Amino acid sequence: MPHRYSEDEIIARVFAPIAGAAALGLKDDAALLAPEHAPLVVTTDMVVAGVHFFADDEPALIAKKALRVNLSDLAAKGAEPIGFLLALALPADWTNDWLEAFAAGLAEDARAYRVPLIGGDTGATPGPLTISITALGRAPRFVPRTSAKAGDAIFVSGPIGDAALGLALRRDPALAGRLSGDARDYLIGRYLLPQPRLDLSAWLSANASAAMDISDGLAGDLAKLCRASGVSAKVELAAVPLSAAAHGAIAIDPSLFETAITGGDDYEILIAGREAAPPAPACRIGEIVAGNAPPVFLDARKTPVVFKKLSFQHF
Repeated sequence: MPHRYSEDEIIARVFAPIAGAAALGLKDDAALLAPEHAPLVVTTDMVVAGVHFFADDEPALIAKKALRVNLSDLAAKGAEPIGFLLALALPADWTNDWLEAFAAGLAEDARAYRVPLIGGDTGATPGPLTISITALGRAPRFVPRTSAKAGDAIFVSGPIGDAALGLALRRDPALAGRLSGDARDYLIGRYLLPQPRLDLSAWLSANASAAMDISDGLAGDLAKLCRASGVSAKVELAAVPLSAAAHGAIAIDPSLFETAITGGDDYEILIAGREAAPPAPACRIGEIVAGNAPPVFLDARKTPVVFKKLSFQHF
């Protein structure tokens, strides 16, 4: 079978050569426009039924997730949101009730995050429900993923792996049944409803060397940041923060630790910097080092850990 490009190869080989200067070589999760008064940050993310959410999830939660994953990208660039566009491809079985519930959820988050809908498009599709949102924000200083330097500390903004474990529980009712109801609800809730770290935007703009949101898994996204910056990294796995619910799931099935480190949908922020530590609950997990080798992940005995795969991949 002929080789098909991976997701990273599609970006680097197919689209990067035709991207404009504002796209920063497509090495980041956002573009940087420079109008006269303030830098304008633009990002877009698509979510697809059966890939990013379950088709029978509550429509209000689907809408909120679609918006929040974009707000997470803005937060990681040090930007405050100012508006968004919505492109919605509806399958044949959509109903007015579904669409109104979707819109109600979207409106609730638009008010909560003070980010109005400013345009978009709708259409029909023979395939699954597909939602694409383009979010716009302004940043006093754009934080790229290309500027991490040897000696920078590596921080994460909060617990890692909750959403990936929540997805595992959705897929495995037997595993879900072995957790307490509170732990199960917490992990599944973290999968259904990301929490964009917009409270860190100003701090990141003022202090971070480099940053990106963790959408495809800590291990793989750190590797992306290192490649973009031309550096490597060392991570102490014992320092990676895990929630009490995640600890509970991993105690039942230790293989889920790898799921937590390499699974997607965290939407926490991965930060490199040295001038100041971000506010709690962010914590330090390692250090940027010179070189171009993949990041090294060390267990409590300082032994390198090799994962089966570093992150979620679409292709």
